[in-house]
Order: sequence, then C-alpha cells, then structure tokens
Amino acid sequence: MKKYILSTLAIAAMMASCNNASPKMDEQPASDDASASGFKIAFVEVDSLMTQYDFAKDYSVTLQKKSNNARNTLNQKGTALQAAVNNFQQKLNNNGFQSREQAASVQAALERQQRDLQELQARLENELANETAKFNEALRDSLQNFLKAYNKDKKFDLILSKAGDNILLAEKKYDITMDVINGLNKRYKPAAKSAAADTKKTEDKK
Repeated sequence: MKKYILSTLAIAAMMASCNNASPKMDEQPASDDASASGFKIAFVEVDSLMTQYDFAKDYSVTLQKKSNNARNTLNQKGTALQAAVNNFQQKLNNNGFQSREQAASVQAALERQQRDLQELQARLENELANETAKFNEALRDSLQNFLKAYNKDKKFDLILSKAGDNILLAEKKYDITMDVINGLNKRYKPAAKSAAADTKKTEDKK
C-alpha cells in the first residue's frame, strides 16, 4: 500500500506542479497549409495539458487529498497494531498472562486486527484506483468532446498527443496545445463555482 500511495502521490504531484501563469495563445498555431499534400496534422503536449488545464489541476488536489488520507489512516492503525503486538510480546516474555488461554485470546484478537488492517488497505487501494480511473476517463471525454467542436473549423486530418519523446521531432507550427488548453479552460466550470452560481440565480429570483 505504501508503494501504491507513493506512486499515486507522485502522479498527483506531477499534475499539481502547474505553472501559475495564465496560458497564452500560440504565436504560431498550426497553419492551414500544414503539409504540401494538404494533409493537415497537429499535436497536443500532454504534459502541458495536465499542468495547465484547470480540471486536471483541481482533480489532482482531490487525488492528493485521498492519497494523504489513506496513508495517514494506514499509518495510524499500523502504529497502533505494532504497539499492541509489542505489548503482547513483552507480557508473554514476562509471564504477564494468567493463563495460556488468555494469551491465546489476545493473540487471536491481534490477528483479527491485522486482517482488518489488510482489508482496509485493499479497500483504500481500490478506491484510489477507481478515483484515478474516473479522472482519466473524464479527462479523455472532456478533451475528445472539445476537439470535435474545435476541429469543425480547423479541419485537421490528424491530431496527435505528444507525451515525452513519443514524437521525436515536430515543427512548432503544428503545436495546438495552448489553443486547446485555453479552449478547455473557457469551457470548464468547477463544481463549487457552478453551485455558487446556481445559488445566486435562485436568490436573485426571490
């Protein structure tokens, strides 16, 4: 679980380490004559999308909080269990139990506590995995829906995602990352802000 949480935190930290400066439109967006043959291509920088798209930044905070809560819960329960085990072992060594039956009863209780902790660990891992999958799906849907609308005017034949060095070389004129980020951010309405806006509308009607 520790390895899993640290991995999740690393992902959340990467997504949360955003550049606070407001994104600017590309100075050289992909041109209409993207290639001599008329085949129009463009690409989007995934890393920039993850760090500058407000939805991704907000969700990274949610994932990080869940990771921190899971880690703290497991650490607290693990520490309590270890203390109980140490106390049991000390009493056992010092003949602190009145009978073998009493010692066996305490040992059984500790084993149940350990199983409960393992079950909790598995449940928290599953919750974190589901939350991450939910985010990935929502991000993909958001991007695809935007690109469908965006491409009605741009009419690209192919839009690629650039992550790391999966695209070894590309001209800057094919980079539509900032266009996409700005467009996504204009469409994005955080849940808290949307709820506040709805409340204000309701109050205005009264």
